[in-house]
Amino acid sequence: MKVEVVLTEADIAQEFVEAMEARDLPEKFFFWFPRSAAEWAALIGDTELYGGLQETWRQLAAGAPALAGHFGGKVPVISFGAGEGARDRQLMAAFKDKGCQCLYFPVDASQAMLEMACAGAEDDELETVGIKADISSPVHLVYAADAAEPPRLFIISGNTMGSFDPLAEIRYIAQCMKPEDRLIIDGEIYDEHKTMGRRDNPAARKFLMSLLASVGVADDDGEIRFLAKRDDRHEGLHLITRHFRAVRDISATVASQEIPLQRGERIGLNFQYTYTPAAFRWLLTTHGGLDIVQEHHSTDARFFTAVCKK
Repeated sequence: MKVEVVLTEADIAQEFVEAMEARDLPEKFFFWFPRSAAEWAALIGDTELYGGLQETWRQLAAGAPALAGHFGGKVPVISFGAGEGARDRQLMAAFKDKGCQCLYFPVDASQAMLEMACAGAEDDELETVGIKADISSPVHLVYAADAAEPPRLFIISGNTMGSFDPLAEIRYIAQCMKPEDRLIIDGEIYDEHKTMGRRDNPAARKFLMSLLASVGVADDDGEIRFLAKRDDRHEGLHLITRHFRAVRDISATVASQEIPLQRGERIGLNFQYTYTPAAFRWLLTTHGGLDIVQEHHSTDARFFTAVCKK
């Protein structure tokens, strides 16, 4: 297994300490510990939550011949926030069936998730190089994008962009692209009645607590609360925030350092954006400067997936 390291374990451990001290844990830390990575892999296998997106990827795989024709038989796939890589491999299998050579570059901050993606691709006999990097960093994104020459197929799926500031992230990604590249990207569509329920449920809470449990915080040490907001920068941007509130004096142990938390203190957990369809189109085109080549809407109306060019 070959992995190029841009974000070292020492770097991410130090960043985690600083984030805990600041009481604000961004996205990348929720997949860092093996326990939380395993809980996430189980969560995304839930067909009730992600079945619609899985169907969309079956549609993308069915359309692989047309997409493969653009690349001329050799398809470098660079997947930002690849996670365990199952959707990526589904598409690459379709490319292989059409006689294409696939070069796979999963990119993730989590060593555990990256190993899952690389191992799965190697089992499928795909030439694979993992890249351990922070996709919220423009410098890391450029490094990962340069892993192959254009034309390249970039992927950012599972509403991954919604776990960062999407207005900044789409511009970072667009800056990595050349006119001959293609990007597959999706966003979760806001639903007044369902969006919160898909997050505030026992399975999702178990995933969130798995990170805190990894540093010694138990279920009965506090509670997780959710809040729905609107982002006033553009109509149709909806933000779900969540935080852990301690109900007693506790401490977390991070990289051998003990960090005390007093009763009533809050730790901000990773947030997520959802969008109206019009806002997601605006984000990709008007704001991001991309052209949408294809649109796919999941059968459960939860995800909007676009194939884009610059």
